[in-house]
Amino acid sequence: MPSATNKLLRKFLIWKYKHVSEREFVYVLSILVGFLAGIGTVSLKNLTHYIQMLFEFETFRDHHHALYFIFPIIGLLLVYIIKQTWLKKHIGHGISSTLHAISKLNGIIPRYNIYASLITAPLTAGFGGSVGLQGPAVSVGSALGSNAARLFNMSTKTRLLLIGCAATGAMASMFKAPIAAIVFAVEIFSLDIAFTSLVPLLLASVSAVVTSYMFLGTDVLLRFELTDKFEVNDIGFYLVLGLVTAVASVYFSKVFFAITHFFKQFESRAVRLLIGGLAIGTMLYFIPPLYGEGYGIMNNLLKGDHLAAIGKTPLNFDVSNIWVVIALLFGIAVFKAIAMTTTFGAGGVGGIFIPTLVMGSAIGNAFAKIINNIGLGFHVSESNFTLIGMTGLMAGVLHAPLTAIFLIAEITSGYELFVPLMIVSAISFTITKYYISHSIYTLKLAERGELMTHDKDQNVLMVLDIDKILETNFIILKPEMKLGDILKNAVAKSSRNHFPVVNDQHEFLGVIRLDDVRHIMFNSDLYDTVNAQSLMHASAGIIDYNTDNMNTIMTKFKTTGAWNLPVTKDGKYYGYISKSKLLTAYREQLIQFTK
Repeated sequence: MPSATNKLLRKFLIWKYKHVSEREFVYVLSILVGFLAGIGTVSLKNLTHYIQMLFEFETFRDHHHALYFIFPIIGLLLVYIIKQTWLKKHIGHGISSTLHAISKLNGIIPRYNIYASLITAPLTAGFGGSVGLQGPAVSVGSALGSNAARLFNMSTKTRLLLIGCAATGAMASMFKAPIAAIVFAVEIFSLDIAFTSLVPLLLASVSAVVTSYMFLGTDVLLRFELTDKFEVNDIGFYLVLGLVTAVASVYFSKVFFAITHFFKQFESRAVRLLIGGLAIGTMLYFIPPLYGEGYGIMNNLLKGDHLAAIGKTPLNFDVSNIWVVIALLFGIAVFKAIAMTTTFGAGGVGGIFIPTLVMGSAIGNAFAKIINNIGLGFHVSESNFTLIGMTGLMAGVLHAPLTAIFLIAEITSGYELFVPLMIVSAISFTITKYYISHSIYTLKLAERGELMTHDKDQNVLMVLDIDKILETNFIILKPEMKLGDILKNAVAKSSRNHFPVVNDQHEFLGVIRLDDVRHIMFNSDLYDTVNAQSLMHASAGIIDYNTDNMNTIMTKFKTTGAWNLPVTKDGKYYGYISKSKLLTAYREQLIQFTK
């Protein structure tokens, strides 16, 4: 059967090469990828919804609150079992893993990523894990896009574009916001916005939105119609809200990195599950709104129903007191970041996009309530500030101010709030960027020099593979070798003019160049008296295979002025890289990027 399928595929590819241009086929694939990303997103949402519906049966409803402690532990345990016994593979954070695949793997994403998040993310969020589904949706869609490109033998550049189309489709399908989805792909994945890439993104976005409407109708995750217009007198409050969301964004990021580091101390996944499961269960017991993604909080706050958003807690706070409500909303914001990261630390699978919106909505609403109840005669729209708070957190935490602006603008079906959206997102992003140089998605990649940006030169260097420019055909010398042996067994037999000198442990000691022996090579009296150790000298620089990226390597060539530099791996001599070969590979890759 596989051979028959391969034969059919081969015939199709031959027909395509004869009758369909490359650009037309990319357009067709972008529609297909958008549709598949839409299906994946709809499936994630529905599976999560059905799992949550199970707990609405009367059997569970009477003890629902007490079971908040148990449900997330069960979900995390199921995910743990699936990972250990079936998948047996790592499931990374969707967007971070996709960015890594783009920068270091030429957009090749393993096929198991199509179904891994599709199974584990609904179990995590459906059983109460405090995570979102946007990241897994991007992971599923990107895997579909990557494998579709590989199936039809598309180029690396097209494969990367189709991954961007998949991310666009996932975003468009999740929020029914096609324009914001395109901005998201361009901003987060650093895609080119040339005409050749913009049209596929448009097609994928439309295809995904139509797919979402086909399966979910007009139902949207965030239901809101803008009723309160922007008031110029509120600009001062929006400036302060920008500062507040910036502080919250820095807090969110710091908490994420700190808790992630804490869980990495435990090598055993079972220990992580035990600690994280108990912690998240305790938090959900005392703060039920942290359960699951958190759309209920956002929608209820937008409707003005803060009592429904807060829900019932076992501590029986006096929610008739507005200051208690404000304190509880800030509590939700503070603990949402902790609950989300703890869920990840315990082995859960999900995303950070939706938790960011939840935290922003709680902060924005609480901020508006403070203004309205402080007793100074001010009154602002709580629903508008709820939306703007979401924008501030998105811009700060995700480092995506344009996505934040356009997503909220599309959700509200208009641009009445465009000015405050721009003010708050600009302030939040600028301040957060100062303290947190890269987003949660990109920090680790940036630290390893693996982050794609809009800088083409930087991107070209990043995708170059050191193994493809590494040369190992250099004759190795030992320090005790005599000049006669060097001339007979190295110089006479090699076409290279560099000879690395290593010890018995294969550690690099120095280098002998042909120029170093040229003036004595015909003096036979020195053949048995001069050895390699006396002739060798230190290299102008050394490249570390394990730690140096291409940008660092290029810098070393520039600062040393050398044309050849030795490479060491784990402290041992490994080979050489020549400047000419590096520049040739760079030019070839640059051509691929600019086609």
